[in-house]
Amino acid sequence: MFKPTVGPIIGHTTTNHVRIFLRGDTQDDAPVFAGIRYRRLGEERWSKGVFAKLSRLRDMSDVIGLNQLYENAEYEYQAGWFSPMSPVHTVETVQELPLQWPREVYRFRTRSSKSALPRAYIVGSCRYLRMTAGIASAPHLGDRIFASITQLAEQAIPPISAMLMTGDQIYVDDLNRIAPDREYKEILSKYRVAFSQPHISKLMSGTPTYMILDDHEIEDNWPANKSKDDDYLYKNAISAYELYQASHSPAHELLADGQISRQAEQYWYQFAEGDIEWFVTDSRTRRNLSADDRRILDEEQEQALLKWLIHSPARVKFVVTSVMFYPDRKKLGDDAWKAFPEQRLRLLETIRTQRIQNVIFVSGDVHGSLTSRLTHSEDRDFEVHTIVSSPLCNSKLLPYASESTFILDQPLARTAAGEYRHALTSKVVSQDNFAHLVVEAEHVRVSYHDREGKLLQSVSIPLR
Repeated sequence: MFKPTVGPIIGHTTTNHVRIFLRGDTQDDAPVFAGIRYRRLGEERWSKGVFAKLSRLRDMSDVIGLNQLYENAEYEYQAGWFSPMSPVHTVETVQELPLQWPREVYRFRTRSSKSALPRAYIVGSCRYLRMTAGIASAPHLGDRIFASITQLAEQAIPPISAMLMTGDQIYVDDLNRIAPDREYKEILSKYRVAFSQPHISKLMSGTPTYMILDDHEIEDNWPANKSKDDDYLYKNAISAYELYQASHSPAHELLADGQISRQAEQYWYQFAEGDIEWFVTDSRTRRNLSADDRRILDEEQEQALLKWLIHSPARVKFVVTSVMFYPDRKKLGDDAWKAFPEQRLRLLETIRTQRIQNVIFVSGDVHGSLTSRLTHSEDRDFEVHTIVSSPLCNSKLLPYASESTFILDQPLARTAAGEYRHALTSKVVSQDNFAHLVVEAEHVRVSYHDREGKLLQSVSIPLR
């Protein structure tokens, strides 16, 4: 067996189930299989291999689900791919072959269902990895921050439960003024290079990683900048996104037979850990830009989000939106929630009137990091927070955000019932960074680290 050409990537993980993405390669026209075997840490005997037949239609990649795992248990696993001598083999018959597994051993941990446990997460976005003619220039620059995240994860107490990558994991249009990628093969190549760099590969092989797209997975400021010829680009970009980012997420249903559904009805999804829940929105592909019903989230998604906010018993509710919920930017803000004030106000009014507590919006996009608190002039019980983490790796062509980037001296919204007012609760980080979130009984601690892992600042968000 050979080592995966991309991966393994640990995706959605629950108390008894984990999804692992990996890619092999073609072997002329011979059938190719990918496989995983695993065991609880400390056990000697490996499980039987779990296999998937790889196809060119999926760029020789697949997601393998492991089921009936023990809760809050540490596992080790091996992963690889091969082409058997006989062309008639199936995923069942290859289990009986005497395979030589790749020597590398990876680890993952299943979730705990217990409430009130401290839990930790990594949040980041906007990872620039410039590629020209299919070749990454100085790829280590776009990879080195993941070495720092891995080092933190290896020492973190409580352990890191998941990494949230909230948009622009790749830049399809990284040279969009000169030579934007449009062809499917070009975009797939970009994903392969981006996700197979050594440090991000090591991190994702052991840390559950949840992703959602933003505009640069397609085109800058999509769909506002869409031209009549961009349907071809969108089809190619979204097909690649589905393979490399959505495939291992909860957007794909777990079927009764333990298999993972091949089709996702939408890209937004939810996941939970104890009394902490996440709603990861798709604030990019379901937009309606018409004047009479402007939406950044389609109606179905908005209703699902409102229902979750009202009825979920979670103690802490994180809402991921790749573009900023607030504060608004002075310039270029029309690509974010600033341009959809009616829908934003509906969410805020629901949170306020339903007295929903401990709602925190998590965003990226702006190439600057910050925390901010939103209050209401006439309702002392209302409070919402935002955590922004961006970028993991900036381009020299793009500026960092600073405090002067944002509108901070005006109410976010005014209604007959009062004003929504916001204020920064942190400094604005204007350099490459990531956020380390620790959710405890009384607060969420947000620590921003630079690309070398050095602590830049730490902020405490009180919980009620």
